[in-house]
Formats: sequence, structure tokens, C-alpha cells
Amino acid sequence: MIASTERSPQLSNARDKTTGAVEQQIAAMGSELFELGLFNPDAGATESIMIPRVWDSETIVKSVPWLRYQNTEGRNIYIRPKGEHDLSMVDDLTKDAVSTMRQAGFNPALVVETSPGNYQAWLKHTERLGKEVSTAAARALAEKFGGDRGAADWRHFGRLSGFTNRKPKHLDTATGLYPFVRLIEGGGGVYPEAGQFLAAVKSDLERRRIERGRLRERAAAAGSARHEGLKTIDMFRVDARYGGDGTRIDLAYAVYAFSKGAAASEVEAAIRSRDLSHKGNERRQNDYVERTIKKALASIDRGR
Repeated sequence: MIASTERSPQLSNARDKTTGAVEQQIAAMGSELFELGLFNPDAGATESIMIPRVWDSETIVKSVPWLRYQNTEGRNIYIRPKGEHDLSMVDDLTKDAVSTMRQAGFNPALVVETSPGNYQAWLKHTERLGKEVSTAAARALAEKFGGDRGAADWRHFGRLSGFTNRKPKHLDTATGLYPFVRLIEGGGGVYPEAGQFLAAVKSDLERRRIERGRLRERAAAAGSARHEGLKTIDMFRVDARYGGDGTRIDLAYAVYAFSKGAAASEVEAAIRSRDLSHKGNERRQNDYVERTIKKALASIDRGR
């Protein structure tokens, strides 16, 4: 009985720390509603791998005991704003990268240490961003500061502080414990370079749209001039057989166009007439186009 009484203040302090971290993080994020994801890739056959919730700030705080229970049962606790929002999350940052962000005028509204020496930073913009601009901003920030570009999009989950990171690689085999996700800072302010940065992101998106339009015109002109009756890539894009899968469409069109005598430059222009920024930086986009053309030519060779 005495031992139990002696431990209770420690348990109470742990609860208070978790609740405090949660309150500060959601206040810094500043959304009206949040999506929470309770993820366990090793869930049993009768369990859901992901338990989703849409809650306001008050409900999240009230639900901390339940979230803690789910966390101890093996679930990682993730959070993101509900719907379009004014935040960008940059994942997989080093401590030095976070410092560089501050020095460059990209002061995070929120920094979370997800595992020892690994950080997520949330930056707050001057306005709520549409999906296209939000994704472009997240990718630009990841490239600028060395974050994970694969986690850069308009609605990627980040970790909720105050709970443990249950990835097996982070298990301390000596103690049997997982590291806590720690709130490092949570002022919630807009970063100083927000206006200039967003203007550059929007300008780059507009430039890409104009360039894609020019490529479509060039591809259409080349096709009509050299190959009367040749289908355009846009015809493939609306073909239900491909289910809107851009990669399948590009390859199918390339095989078709080459079989009709189209030049590689024409096929390349057609493929590039859609936004390929999700493939990565310019080098990765070039690699994707080159691979697609090689696969198409190899397919034609096999069919001969």
C-alpha cells in the first residue's frame, strides 16, 4: 500500500506531461478539427491496422488516457489538420537542419523529436493553402532543408508528442522501452519568410503549368503534322481502362506512338505534358521519362 502511494505522484506527473505536450502541440497547429491515426502494422486479424478519428482540441485532450492505452498496446499516435490548412510538415530532419531553418527565416511553429536525433517541423504559412500549393510548398521545404520528400504532401501525418514511438527499430533492447515523442518547441507563429516563399512556390507552379501547355501544343502539332490520325496522350488519359494511372498511361501511349512511327522527342514531349513533380526533382523526372521510353521500345522489340 505504501509503495503504491509512493508511485502515484510519478504516474500523475507522467499523465500531466503527456496532456501538457498534447495541449501545446494542438494549440501550435491551430486547427479547428484534427484527424488522428492510431497505427499498428502488426494488428491482429480481427483488429484494424489504422484506427481513425476526427476530433476537436477539447476531445483530443479528454481522450489522452485512451490514446495512452492504445499506445501501450502497440499503436503509434499520428495527427494532421482536417481538410485544407495553413501548415507544412517537414519530416526526418536533423538537429542542425532545424537550426538552419531558423537561421534562414523559416522558424517552425512546432518541432517534435520523433526519435532520438530525428525531428519533424511544422511551418505555419500566412494563409490556408489549396492542395496543389500545399503539396508543392511541402516538397520545396523538404528539398531546401534535407527532409523526407516522400513524406512531403498536403495531408501527411505527423507524430503526436507525449506518446512513444513504437517502431521496432527504436526499441531499447536493454530496457525494453520505446523512446517518447518529445515536444521541443511549440510557439505556433508564422515563419518570417512565409510571404516570399509562398510567392515563389506559386510562381513556380504557374511556370510549370505554362510549360506543360506548351509541351501539349508541341506534341499535338508534331503528331498532326507527321502522323495523321495518331491518337493523342490525352485520349489515353481519359480511357477508363487505365483507371487514371499516370504511369500506365504514359507507357501505353509510348508503346502506341512508337508503333505508329513517332519520334522519341514527340513521345517525351507528350509524357511531360502532365505534372511530373511527384516523381521528384528534375533529375528524377528525367530518369522516369527515360525509363518509360526504354520500356516502350523494349516492349515493341519483344513483339516483333
